[in-house]
Amino acid sequence: MAAHIRRRLRKGATTTAVAAAAVAALAASQAPAATLADGSAGSGDPKAAGEDTASGETDGAATGNSPYYTDLPPLVTPDKPGSSSNLPAAGRAEAGIPASILAAYKQAERTVATTDPSCRLPWQLLAAIGKVESGQARGGRVDANGTASPRILGPALNGQGFALIKDTDGGAYDGDAVHDRAVGPMQFIPSTWASWGQDANGDGRKDPNNIYDAALAAGRYLCANDRDLALAADLDQAVLSYNRSTEYLRTVRSWFSYYQRGTHEIPDGTGTLPSTPSTPTPSPRPGGGSGSSATPSPNPSPSKPGGKPSPGPSKPGGGGSTSPTPKPPTPKPTPPSETFGSLENAGTGPLRATAGQEFDERVSVLARNAVGAPLAKVPVTFTVTGGTGTLFAGGKKTVTVRTGADGTATAPKLQAGEKAGEFTVTAVAGTGRPRTLTYAATVTARQADAIARTDEKALVAAPGEKFADAVTVKATYKDAAAAGVAVTATMVKDPLGVIDNDKGPYFKDAKGKPVRTLTTLTTDADGQLRLPEIFADDNEGTYLLRLTTEGGASVVIELTVKAPEETTPEEPAPDATETPAAIKP
Repeated sequence: MAAHIRRRLRKGATTTAVAAAAVAALAASQAPAATLADGSAGSGDPKAAGEDTASGETDGAATGNSPYYTDLPPLVTPDKPGSSSNLPAAGRAEAGIPASILAAYKQAERTVATTDPSCRLPWQLLAAIGKVESGQARGGRVDANGTASPRILGPALNGQGFALIKDTDGGAYDGDAVHDRAVGPMQFIPSTWASWGQDANGDGRKDPNNIYDAALAAGRYLCANDRDLALAADLDQAVLSYNRSTEYLRTVRSWFSYYQRGTHEIPDGTGTLPSTPSTPTPSPRPGGGSGSSATPSPNPSPSKPGGKPSPGPSKPGGGGSTSPTPKPPTPKPTPPSETFGSLENAGTGPLRATAGQEFDERVSVLARNAVGAPLAKVPVTFTVTGGTGTLFAGGKKTVTVRTGADGTATAPKLQAGEKAGEFTVTAVAGTGRPRTLTYAATVTARQADAIARTDEKALVAAPGEKFADAVTVKATYKDAAAAGVAVTATMVKDPLGVIDNDKGPYFKDAKGKPVRTLTTLTTDADGQLRLPEIFADDNEGTYLLRLTTEGGASVVIELTVKAPEETTPEEPAPDATETPAAIKP
């Protein structure tokens, strides 16, 4: 009986604690954010402790301290302990997470568990941040690839109540070439995404509007600085690094606890949308303190002695009566034919070129108005982003072109840089709500479409000796000398190079040891390559050397190992002066 009473007491205490925590969180969200006491976040650093930011400074926060949703979970949490996501769909709507969004969080948890197991990232923390930042991508409004449609953008971080962050990406991610905006389901600012962006869905792009990419990036960001998110202090530091507000921390913590008690999967696009965004923190008043978040009443009009308000301007002959306030004219709506509707790809094909070469394809876009017709005279800004050294013709990274009568704008030709790799070309057009298109492009290493020996001399060596004649080849591309092309030399058993040879001729490495494959060879400015010395072992026979270039060109060269032929000395001819032998009768 006593044990039964103790169990009931423990259960009642737990229920009371949960309710108290939820009420405390709800109360906290109704008051202006306050700075945590030193050490409450597990660090004596005031930034780590969560100093609220009004404008100007972001302290490296992933979101730039941009606005977020302050809605709190209901007091009655899902009735299942632990971190299960298998509750029936009949559970509370707030506990439901859209299928693609939930899958992205769990995939991020698995990935981080493989690469950084000591972080112990829980997917419920990603779910809590995703709820607060974007309402789980607006209730799961994503396409089949997990990309938010339309994309999710925060307000311009222009210092008007928010942090002041001038453009860092040329509008590539947020479509704003003046100020940065938080982007995507996890609301990364472009400068943070440039460092932490991930390609989690394997489509070759790091897209902050894709929930898989964004969730993995958020997971890695939260695990930075060797954090162990199973520790409360480290988890608080991680959340505060995302948005340095104590109210933000309390809100995320509330949803984290809520999701830990259980969630269930719901169809994409059916999630519950938050309704209460955070408001900008007012700028500090003279004399210290940020003051109340309430808006002060306007100052009353000056009055005359006696308390009567001063009359307004009088009409001529009106005896001091006040003039009516003129009604501002009603603005006329912009005709649909002049309203920017969309920016589309106008048929741009794959962007691929060899280092140092000109791209055959040019980036082209099509602007349409609100009714889908081509829109002329729209300025379109094209920007090259990446480390390949690629530029537009004329050596520019950014150019602006206006659309023609057919609504299309085509960027100048691209000149590939000398470094192989990937880069992007971003097209941005429109004001107020700019439209953006991003094109992926690739610079490949210099190539050759043909390679051949510069002479036809037979290559022969005796067993254990060195080949006396050097092997020299020339690589060409479109009949022109191909400079800087990588060449691989391999001793093979068959002309196709399918089977490598482990005996016969060989090269020597830096330590003088035999090697039968060289991969560090490059043609010179004239497209020529002189191979290192070739040596023969003790095995006689005819062997094959195969040279292949970047681009697929190849040549097979015969090498012969045989002993020199032995020559028999000839007998000397008889001397004509000698007396012939006596002739017998």
